[in-house]
Amino acid sequence: MGIEDQDYMHRFINRLINRSPLSRALFTAGLALGLALLPTTAQEPAATPANPLSVKIGAFEFTPGGFVDFTTVYRSAAVGSGIGTNFAAIPYNTTVAGRVSELRESAQNSRLTLKIDGVHDSTQFTGYLETDLNGNQPGNVAVSSNSATMRLRVYFMDARHGAWEVLAGQDWSLLTPNRVGLSPMPSDIFYSQVVDTNYQVGLTWARQPQFRLIYHASSQFAAGLSVENAEPYVGGSSGAPAATVPSAFAGQVNNGGTSYAAPSFAPDLIVKAAYDSKPGGHGLHLEAAGLASTFRIFNPATGVTARTMGGGVSLNANLEIAPGLRLVGTSFFGDGGGRYFFGMAPDLVVRQNGAISLVRASGGTGGFEYQINPGYLAYAYYGGVYIRPSFDLSGATPVGYGYPGASSSTNKAIQEATIGITHTFWHSAQYGALQLMLQASYLTRDPYDVASGAPKNAHVGIGYLNLRYSLP
Repeated sequence: MGIEDQDYMHRFINRLINRSPLSRALFTAGLALGLALLPTTAQEPAATPANPLSVKIGAFEFTPGGFVDFTTVYRSAAVGSGIGTNFAAIPYNTTVAGRVSELRESAQNSRLTLKIDGVHDSTQFTGYLETDLNGNQPGNVAVSSNSATMRLRVYFMDARHGAWEVLAGQDWSLLTPNRVGLSPMPSDIFYSQVVDTNYQVGLTWARQPQFRLIYHASSQFAAGLSVENAEPYVGGSSGAPAATVPSAFAGQVNNGGTSYAAPSFAPDLIVKAAYDSKPGGHGLHLEAAGLASTFRIFNPATGVTARTMGGGVSLNANLEIAPGLRLVGTSFFGDGGGRYFFGMAPDLVVRQNGAISLVRASGGTGGFEYQINPGYLAYAYYGGVYIRPSFDLSGATPVGYGYPGASSSTNKAIQEATIGITHTFWHSAQYGALQLMLQASYLTRDPYDVASGAPKNAHVGIGYLNLRYSLP
């Protein structure tokens, strides 16, 4: 600005100030407000937008996200399940796998997400897609190219208008514990802080197709109903013996390797209510849920179809007892709901005559999470699952779960203790975050029947080291 221009501005300001008391008051207030909004130094950059990767397309905002993981896992026994631990199949120390350790490195847990937000006629629409690379792998996946397969984790559309919310697609089951309200977003769901991609023993969870209706009575209370994909599960992938079902009925249930071959009768119905003492999750979160499942078996020898209904109840809570320190607890008790314990228990067994006998499973997790400061998060959990026996000895060959003389793969109880810490090296709203995650776990598996001279249980020590770069 030249000297003449400066003189002109000075004369203009003087005339403005001296024109009237009101002009002087307005000028003074404006000057004070302007000074308050000025940056502390002339070199300070402008504020970074909350979502620097967001792109507006039409009426919707598209926000990509995710992270890159480099995961190293060590186990004192060779579980052979990749970076996710198969809790129900820990080998005994009398086997070859139980006498050798395993060390594996992987980038499979890396994740890509896309969130889509928009508002139309006072209705908030949210679409969310989440994928990782933990899909089904070919047998030679680790030989040369390590070509991990992308898989679907979460993909849904959610609409909220006033107090009502509707969701359709694939999401975490409504039976999975929440951290806040009944939010469908993964960040508001409790599946622990662990690195293990199968999470924690005792946690009830599933990610499956569903239609969900939620009513938000207030900022503190919410209740909902979810109609979710059902699956008559007999526990083959969790180490349960094939004898849970006579061969004549094997094609009507899922043994952990039958894909979509098992015919389901009706969807699972889940109801849930939640209370938050403070909006945003700072305080007490308390919730109760109920599960109703229906099972059906057709007996080709008699032409009779057996039907029965199972279900269970879940009580979960988390409480912030001090700034950054939160206690967490989850539980589930039910007949016919073992699939929701990461498939560690069968839902049912089938008797010789085609009758359905439900399997009772109960368990939960408890622990704490402590955000010590912005750079450090510490956590510890203990979880367990207990499975009741259900069998039929009327035929020449026993069938069912937990009968005398059953295979040592038939689990009575599975328990896991976990501690961990996450260190955030740096975090930027513009450039993302870099973190180092450490987890240590000890897991035991107790069978129903122990042969003479055999170990009473199987156990393994597990350690994870994970380096993560997250997008902003």
